[in-house]
Amino acid sequence: MLQERGASLQVGVISDTHGLLRDEVTEVLQGVDLIIHAGDIGGEAVLKALRRIAPVVAVRGNMDRGGWALKLPETEVVAIDETVVYVIHDAMRLDLEPGPAGFGAVISGHTHRPAVIRRRGVLFVNPGSAGPHRLNLPVSVAILRVKGKSLEAHVVEV
Repeated sequence: MLQERGASLQVGVISDTHGLLRDEVTEVLQGVDLIIHAGDIGGEAVLKALRRIAPVVAVRGNMDRGGWALKLPETEVVAIDETVVYVIHDAMRLDLEPGPAGFGAVISGHTHRPAVIRRRGVLFVNPGSAGPHRLNLPVSVAILRVKGKSLEAHVVEV
């Protein structure tokens, strides 16, 4: 559990790197307390580079294959300060109702479309894709601020 009483915690949220970790992305993530990677990582080298910035929690995406990827869970539960976050690569595969289950946020990727929305008291964060360009979608990450049970997030295009 990541906890720092009285201070706001900064969590870098990243997804769909597909083996590419841009310098601009690592610059945005400098100074965060934790990094959450929502899958389609593309290789262990990406996780190693992120761990040089902050502790990393990562889930396996549908494109993550091989021995290194099999070590990653498909979902993860992360306690941050006084809130609990559910991490899954594809939010369409969510098999629980996050609010009643006690989650303050759901972090996902997969669509490459950045989004921050609140539904039924739960913050849903998709940082978009931080990897190779796809269609006309931006390269982006998100920053999640956590203080107690208060959550807010914003997308950063790089």
